[in-house]
Amino acid sequence: MAYKITSACVSCGACADACPAGAISQGDDSYIIDASACLDCGSCSDTCPNGAIVPAE
Repeated sequence: MAYKITSACVSCGACADACPAGAISQGDDSYIIDASACLDCGSCSDTCPNGAIVPAE
């Protein structure tokens, strides 16, 4: 199960720096996660200061 970034994202970039797979990049309005590259490690979620990253359903 990959993670997803919710609308609480403020584009701080902390998640992209924390992702060991490089699966997170800047999108148009916020950061986005490439689900096919996500390792499901949770590093991004643990790092996000706004709690904007949650497991995808």
